[in-house]
Amino acid sequence: MARITSDFFVSAYVRRRNDAGRFTAVVRRGAAEAGAIFVKVARLDGTADLYGPAPQALFEIDDPAVAGGRLFERLAAAAPEPDVDARLSRERGFDPDCWIVETEDRAGVADLDVVEG
Repeated sequence: MARITSDFFVSAYVRRRNDAGRFTAVVRRGAAEAGAIFVKVARLDGTADLYGPAPQALFEIDDPAVAGGRLFERLAAAAPEPDVDARLSRERGFDPDCWIVETEDRAGVADLDVVEG
């Protein structure tokens, strides 16, 4: 089974988060089919968490638990927001096809499937 497209995943994620009352917006649109997705969770206290795509070596794409979906890894936890923004700026420079989604949650809840490292 093929992984769902980036634009479909982001659209569903934004809608689900906003429906739950957690402000979420696409900050930067990337490649519709397979652009890497980065999610910034602003904790509303000057800090943020950052999630990015988990390396595919960490999971089998045919695994029924992740087939069609996306797995993320936490790249930063409760880091100063300017540091997270600088990291995202570097990611944009490295990968112009990436997506950037920003959401808000004081507890840092991301509602993503995360690989624990």
